[in-house]
Amino acid sequence: MAVVATGFFDGVHLGHRRVVSELVRQASARGEEALVVTFWPHPRTVLQDDARTLRLLNSLEEKKALLSALGVDRVEVLDFSRAFSRLSTRAYLDLLRERFDATCVLLGYDNRIGSDLLAAPQAARLAHESGLEAQVLEPLSLGGVTVSSTKIRTALGEGRVEDASAMLGYPYMLHGVVVAGNRMGRTLGFPTANMQLYEPLKQLPGNGVYCVEAEVLGRKYRGMCNVGVRPTVAGSGALTIETHILDFDEDIYGLDMRVRFLRFLRPERRFDSLDALRTQLAADRSDALR
Repeated sequence: MAVVATGFFDGVHLGHRRVVSELVRQASARGEEALVVTFWPHPRTVLQDDARTLRLLNSLEEKKALLSALGVDRVEVLDFSRAFSRLSTRAYLDLLRERFDATCVLLGYDNRIGSDLLAAPQAARLAHESGLEAQVLEPLSLGGVTVSSTKIRTALGEGRVEDASAMLGYPYMLHGVVVAGNRMGRTLGFPTANMQLYEPLKQLPGNGVYCVEAEVLGRKYRGMCNVGVRPTVAGSGALTIETHILDFDEDIYGLDMRVRFLRFLRPERRFDSLDALRTQLAADRSDALR
């Protein structure tokens, strides 16, 4: 038997954590399994509701790791297909009861489940009719702002990484592999590790320079990261994620790297010369150290 929380849980932010904390508490008190039932891919990518602009806060593996770290016993991932999307709320609740032996379902205030998109209080009443206990948890407010994945994406897109991290409960992270660049950073005296993301739909912080923590080779380092198109250096105009790791000089091409965004330093801008860019990078380094 299991107490179940269900939803996409993008970001596993503080609002989600309130639901998961109650899930773990109730499951423990009842001697049942704490189970999260989530989906992949994101419903909007399947139903094509602004799918081209959708960006995610977590990859699937990141989401599962975050949930497990909160004490969840098991995370089940359902394939979100067009056929699955046609399940009614009642049919989905029956699925939770029959496939996962659910005895109780916890719903966030903004949960809408099933093709009929019933609001959480309506879904809870339907759950009771289906023989399931159900509870709707209140939204979490931070400084008068209700925490949501949408608000976090907006904060990140505007470069407000501190606000995003406050709502997430942890520093926002990008995860990828280090790939070769044009080595201009090394020419300037600030070699950078260029990152290619494992999850191409990850939300990027807005263009600019950030103070970051870089994790590579099993160790953590201070650094500064530029997200943008490098307007001073002629190129394709393609967006890059370049991290200068402080006090570090090792060959890490092809290796795994995580970058956690701690603070916005400045917007990206075009400089009149490489010397002017080099002077600014030195100032950025001082800011990142401070």
